[in-house]
Amino acid sequence: MSLTNSRRAGTFPPPDPDQRPGPGRMGWVEVIEQLDPATRHQDILRITAGYEFPWDYQRSLEFALFRTYCVPTISELLARTGEFENRPQKRYDDTALLMAELIEHGYDSPRGRESLRNINRMHGRYTISNDDMLYVLSTFVYDPIDWIDRYGWRRLHPHERLASFHFYRQVGIRMGIKDIPDSYQDFQRFKMDYEREHFVYSEDNHRIGTYTLGLFQSWYPKALARPVAAAVYALIDHRMSTAFGFPKGSPRVRAAAEAGLRSRSAVVRLLPKRRASASAHDPRNRTYPGYPVGYCPRDLGVEQDHSLRES
Repeated sequence: MSLTNSRRAGTFPPPDPDQRPGPGRMGWVEVIEQLDPATRHQDILRITAGYEFPWDYQRSLEFALFRTYCVPTISELLARTGEFENRPQKRYDDTALLMAELIEHGYDSPRGRESLRNINRMHGRYTISNDDMLYVLSTFVYDPIDWIDRYGWRRLHPHERLASFHFYRQVGIRMGIKDIPDSYQDFQRFKMDYEREHFVYSEDNHRIGTYTLGLFQSWYPKALARPVAAAVYALIDHRMSTAFGFPKGSPRVRAAAEAGLRSRSAVVRLLPKRRASASAHDPRNRTYPGYPVGYCPRDLGVEQDHSLRES
């Protein structure tokens, strides 16, 4: 596997907020086709996540984070901090909004740099292995791609796949993560190998998985708690079920859930293309009502919990 020393970040054009799509439902794809994914990855990912697949991107990152809790060293740290036991919604919102800031404004924009400083400050409070950081980074690249391949209203353009890799590779370099593979295929291989080796059951996996399942259930009426759990069990793969100690999902429930997701995409396919980015503009998050109005990236994260602030 070819590796980079990850010590130097590249300089790339920031996302263009005035980008305009071509005519028709595939208008944004026409724009993506004209952009180099190695150098214009910030533009491409902003289009993919903010215009073409905002709902799918958000759902896929929920499951991507869920997936990382199958690694015992990751779940042990989360269990030890107590953050997912005491503030699961806030931890979820902090992560989602900080990532959205990077996508919407670019990692080298003032808001992007502020977001990265916040992320690095939060991670710097704990001892986290480079390999675990690298694995979490890989889920941000490939889990949305896998989700959209299965449930999206169209297939991703090859430029979108490569742009995701190049974007998060640059984010990882700026986070100080070392030995980031320098090709799409090598990083994907790392992810698969890491899961094969490290997805094993632990009590901390089960605890954090259960807290996260409870978070998912809290987003719906109490009467739907059991159906939500059944859907989650059905949608996660066998390796995740084993690592969490969750019951095996029902094939019938999985078929019904996937049919529902694909039906949604069939409807989205008929809608006009989005002309306003949905990245970092979700007023429905539960921790910061009205975000992003009145907030800066430094307002997000564990530093805002006064009991946890460092002197």
